[in-house]
Amino acid sequence: MAEPIVSQTDLSATTTAVGGSRIPTVVVDDVHIIYRVHGAGAGGNGSPVAALKRIVTGGKSGAITEVHAVKGVTFTAYRGEAIGLIGSNGSGKSTLLRAIAGLLPASRGAVYTQGQPSLLGVNAALLNDLSGERNVALGCLAMGMTPAQVKQVTPDIITFSGINERGDFSSLPMRTYSSGMGARLRFSIAAAKKHDVLLIDEALATGDVRFRRRSEQRVRELRAEAGTVFLVSHGIGTIRDTCERSIWLESGLIRADGPTDEVVAEYEKFMNRT
Repeated sequence: MAEPIVSQTDLSATTTAVGGSRIPTVVVDDVHIIYRVHGAGAGGNGSPVAALKRIVTGGKSGAITEVHAVKGVTFTAYRGEAIGLIGSNGSGKSTLLRAIAGLLPASRGAVYTQGQPSLLGVNAALLNDLSGERNVALGCLAMGMTPAQVKQVTPDIITFSGINERGDFSSLPMRTYSSGMGARLRFSIAAAKKHDVLLIDEALATGDVRFRRRSEQRVRELRAEAGTVFLVSHGIGTIRDTCERSIWLESGLIRADGPTDEVVAEYEKFMNRT
């Protein structure tokens, strides 16, 4: 079981215009994230049988391994930017998003944010036993909307998600949905509200071409509303279409940070070599 060693700070008191125009919304300052993984050493301590034995007996694993998931990452994101996070599996992308959201405070360094970042699928957690429509209401209320606002936006959220295109799924429990339908509904709920910082992890990879186009357009609208969007995706086409800036993480380190076309080209060269 992974135990994060984790600290996050608010940027609201220190956010100022840079050069009279650019306003920082997220500052990641020399951030390290280290996990302590119990039972990951030799001798079978990490096996399911050994884990069950420790639960039954109350014993502790003798082996603790530290995993340095993010290693001294530093960058600043500005209002109105859409930033793609790319990298191979296990490179630290999702871990970094969780740190920005405040779910994994840093082992060393600090994350400063303007407002409360919203991590898609966490801030709007859905309940399997409730209908899609009820989950929309709960998700919107959790984001601070009034009941009147919820009533107004619910039909648009259902339509945007496309879950009713093959039947009245909005009235059915979430447990009857496919994983793609659930991901589309999560995105649709989160995107119904203006966010200072919206963090999206692979949500745009779900659904058909029409939904991807709708969601990419919504990301552009959120940016136009002075928000900052971070997008993690293995779909390089989605990154190219949505983000003008990209950060390439590899083994917890930033390999490149700049215009998306340039960063993606370097990343693709690396992937072709490996």
